[in-house]
Amino acid sequence: MTAPSDLIANKPARLALTATERRASITLAGLFATRMLGLFLLLPVFAVAATSLEGGQDPARVGLALGIYGLTQAFMQIPFGMVSDRLGRRPVVLFGLTLFLIGSIVCALSDDIFWVTIGRAIQGSGAISAAVTAWLADATRPEVRTRAMAMIGASIGLSFALSLVLAPIMVGWAGLSGLFWLIAALGTGALLIAAFVVPTAPMAPKPAVPVKATKVLGHTGLLRLNFGVFCLHLTQVALFVVIPPLLVSLGGLTANTLWYAYLPVLFVSFLFMVPIIFVTEKRRAHAQALRLSVLGLFVVGVGFALSTHHWWALLGCLTVFFVMFNVLEALQPSLVSRIAPPELKGLALGVYNTSQALGLFLGGAVGGWLLQTAGSVSVFWGLAAISAAWLAVTWQLTVPDNAQASTPAPTQTVSTPPPPTSL
Repeated sequence: MTAPSDLIANKPARLALTATERRASITLAGLFATRMLGLFLLLPVFAVAATSLEGGQDPARVGLALGIYGLTQAFMQIPFGMVSDRLGRRPVVLFGLTLFLIGSIVCALSDDIFWVTIGRAIQGSGAISAAVTAWLADATRPEVRTRAMAMIGASIGLSFALSLVLAPIMVGWAGLSGLFWLIAALGTGALLIAAFVVPTAPMAPKPAVPVKATKVLGHTGLLRLNFGVFCLHLTQVALFVVIPPLLVSLGGLTANTLWYAYLPVLFVSFLFMVPIIFVTEKRRAHAQALRLSVLGLFVVGVGFALSTHHWWALLGCLTVFFVMFNVLEALQPSLVSRIAPPELKGLALGVYNTSQALGLFLGGAVGGWLLQTAGSVSVFWGLAAISAAWLAVTWQLTVPDNAQASTPAPTQTVSTPPPPTSL
């Protein structure tokens, strides 16, 4: 009969991160969070605070300034991802963060919506998301990668949450220019983390026969996930072209008191988001959680459309939106890293982040145009329609269980897991 101590010793190591994996996950999540906070700080207040800029009274121009970041991201994500496959992750990330810092300074020195738009375009040209995510995939084994990716997803969600509280306070204290200087400081922090803190991880070995890029570009599962992240970030940015002015008009708030509404909404949303991620990981129910979250976004879109004159209903819909958004941010990139060929992770994540960036751009541009021409209700019905299309596309998504292929032998102990390998 096997003693209890033997059962503990024989427990598979697949549930434990090594020290290197843990360090890489925490530092890359911190890098991502710092940079994303610099981006998210604009969303809660820009539609209101931009009125202080020359030309900032035009919703279409405000939406363009908010979304132009995504357009330049869309052009640069694939090249940055491919270069990171060849030259390594760190130099690409450092170069991209330098561009982000330059763009932030341009915005901070501008008092015209035109030059803010130029600065936002420069920010976006530093497209490092694919390289950072591929860096994490290099540093982790498949069986712990979803958890590691969830750390980045959670860091994005926390950054979004913090931005919704910090941005109104910062704008009230230092104005829009002060907010951009804070974003520049965050870019500097991310640059230092990438240069001196994140550990180097071995990249996947080059195969004897090169894998064709069409294996990534034409993969059905990856295409479904690319479409999903496009929809997610289109709706996110479009929503925040509309939501801040509604909160101001319905709640009697100002740009520097919007956090009164955001803080309780985010606290409640995180109470629900954390157990969803935990149960999804424990039961390996990634595809099911993905579909349910997209369905939740559809319900939220309908709810928003019916709540444009009701303060509490609007806050309730906003809470559900944050729950779904944070869950999807954690799930989707981890699924891309599972499906993509190991030696083309940078390319696959580059395409994924290009799709994300296109969504960011079109969300700002289309959201501003719809608000100007048809009012806020049209934006919310658009959110519902996009979510319905996304649900139809995602319904057939299957998730390979790559973790099973690399599970260590039964005699492996938790305290001495094998060294990290690529997917």
